[in-house]
Amino acid sequence: MSDLDFDLDAPELPRSIKKGAITSGGYPYAAGMEKEEYEAALYQLHLQLALLQKHEIATGQRTVIVFEGRDAAGKGGAIATYVEHLNPRLTYHVALPKPSDRERTQWYFQRYVDWLPAAGETALFDRSWYNRAGVEPVMGFCTPEETEKFLAEAPRFEQMLVNDGIKLFKFWLAIGREMQMKRFHDRRHDPLKHWKLSPVDLEALARYDAYSAARTRMIETTHTRHAPWTVIRANDKRRARLNLIRTVLLGLDYEGKDLAAIGAVDPLIALPGPAFLDQTDGC
Repeated sequence: MSDLDFDLDAPELPRSIKKGAITSGGYPYAAGMEKEEYEAALYQLHLQLALLQKHEIATGQRTVIVFEGRDAAGKGGAIATYVEHLNPRLTYHVALPKPSDRERTQWYFQRYVDWLPAAGETALFDRSWYNRAGVEPVMGFCTPEETEKFLAEAPRFEQMLVNDGIKLFKFWLAIGREMQMKRFHDRRHDPLKHWKLSPVDLEALARYDAYSAARTRMIETTHTRHAPWTVIRANDKRRARLNLIRTVLLGLDYEGKDLAAIGAVDPLIALPGPAFLDQTDGC
């Protein structure tokens, strides 16, 4: 049995997984960002997000941010960091449960439309309509025909959103196999995080390659000029969060925008979807 077949119930991870987690999946840095540096940069970004929200309220701007990625990629934490100092009535986290029997008979996009923003609002989707391109086909929750139909329709759906004035950002948070294993092990053995680990999550470990193939197909098919994918290398949560927020701030105009305070996006961490696929080895 290889280290990657390790039992999560065991009290300790194999040393090779611990050592290789941060650099797994082609991650470009050998260590995480220091806390002091992170907090100083994040403070400036939170100030800019406050200015952005003020602008959105004044102008009626609507924003949608899609967060996709493997289980334990850090989607929920990135959203929590984004909204930390913003009005939760106007900037809100959307994490939908599995569809009800009634919802399964509706137009696929219908239940997501209900959560789209009104004037002055930002909706942050913790998984989104892209379930049909990722978890659903990998886990057998939809048919191949349903996935193909979705991949053809998603760009048209997003074109309608953009045509109506919605600012749309799509992020894929990428983590390596060893990092996913480490984070699952941490959840298994932390009583405050145990609830985050579901049977579907555990099954995802055995289907890592299938998720990679689904992600590649999704980005290749739905990366468009009007709704491009940005991949965030997320083995280090601190760098991931900073560069994700920077990408949003730099992509929008608002009063008080300070480029020096925002800082530059690290091209090793945040990159266009097709560029990531060109660099990846299938991770």
